[in-house]
Amino acid sequence: MKVSRLPVDTGSSGWNEILPQADPSVRLEADLNSDFLIIGAGFAGLSAARRLSQLKPDARIVVLDAKRIGEGPAGRNSGFMIDLPHELGSANYSTTLENDRRQIKLNRHAIEFAADAAREFQLDAEAFNPSGKINGAASRRALEHNLTYAKHLEALGEPHQLLGAHEMRKLTGSSFYKSGVKTPNTVLIQPALYVRGFAKGLGNRVSIFEESPVVGMSRQNGFWIAETSKGTVRAQKVILATNGHIESFGFFKRQVFHIILYASMTRALTQQEAAATGEPQWGITPSDPSATTMRKVSGTGGTRIVTRNQSTYAPDLEVPDHLLVEMGERHKKSFAKRYPELDHVDQEFCWAGRLCLSRNSVPAFGELEEGLYSACCQNGLGTTKGTLAGIAAAELATEGKTPLAAALLEEGKPKKLPPAPLDSIGAKAFMRWGVFKAREEL
Repeated sequence: MKVSRLPVDTGSSGWNEILPQADPSVRLEADLNSDFLIIGAGFAGLSAARRLSQLKPDARIVVLDAKRIGEGPAGRNSGFMIDLPHELGSANYSTTLENDRRQIKLNRHAIEFAADAAREFQLDAEAFNPSGKINGAASRRALEHNLTYAKHLEALGEPHQLLGAHEMRKLTGSSFYKSGVKTPNTVLIQPALYVRGFAKGLGNRVSIFEESPVVGMSRQNGFWIAETSKGTVRAQKVILATNGHIESFGFFKRQVFHIILYASMTRALTQQEAAATGEPQWGITPSDPSATTMRKVSGTGGTRIVTRNQSTYAPDLEVPDHLLVEMGERHKKSFAKRYPELDHVDQEFCWAGRLCLSRNSVPAFGELEEGLYSACCQNGLGTTKGTLAGIAAAELATEGKTPLAAALLEEGKPKKLPPAPLDSIGAKAFMRWGVFKAREEL
């Protein structure tokens, strides 16, 4: 098979840019033999590599990534490792009690795995901080979403705390938010720092090659051969951890669709500006999935605010530069709505991140051909579900249908998309309607 397109990431992710320069990359420039090959070094790929190294400590494991670790989608999200249901197509992220309890159990399995990796690899609280998050609301409609969500959490027996306008102002320094629902078990991560630290920790037992995109694959004499521009990897088993780019390898064609999300990060705030934005660190997801996510981070690179909203449908997985400029301007307005006294603060970085979804919100998971496995399509919760899919794929490739692998297989396959152009028309209309309804929260 020939890989039809390679990853393109628009804009420089602030998460990665504020970190110290990474060590020079090691590229694949030889022909290697391995027991396992993982393509993709994001949350799924790195988690698969770690799980394989636990299950098969003597195995030869190779990881290939097309970019530098931390530059791709894994270093471009908002950094919420969420334990609770996070269904983006729902008005308040929830589904049925039975399904939500199942998702919570799976999500927490992934978070426990990530927490254990953070301890093993000595990642500090900047990279991995189990401090919880808040669903923020500014309008009456959003408040109703929060109240409905709180009732659902109560029915699930999940701990939560309702916050009023005074408490939200104390937390964020902003009078924008009128209410919030705090849930304690979400982990706030610095995504680029997390994946870079994870990869470094794996370095003594896994061979990782960056800037080595796979351009083709073939099956020969019971082995898979993955080709890059300057080398090959021959492996008994391969895990594709490429999220939306699973289509580029020829699988799940017209079963997944691609959304681009946009984010901006301020310059480092002065001490006085930082004090005006409330507590040292916090994370707010919107009560309406189409509205604005906000993060305050303090650590490497100083204290900064991240604003994320706006989305576009992108079947070609690319973003024109002019669109990124437009989205950056919208982020400035969203920031100024929350902090009018800080409207002079520049947005230093603006970037786009790729999101892969399926119509029925299930992963693109399982054995595709003999010895070839997929851990893709994270449905908007890449930090948690990517970790989960990577663990499960490693188990499926070594031990078969473990309880975790079986749980993901039982979700079924992604449904086919409507024929073009109905898919594009439907997706764009759905997103526009979501933004219109959430306009007071943008």
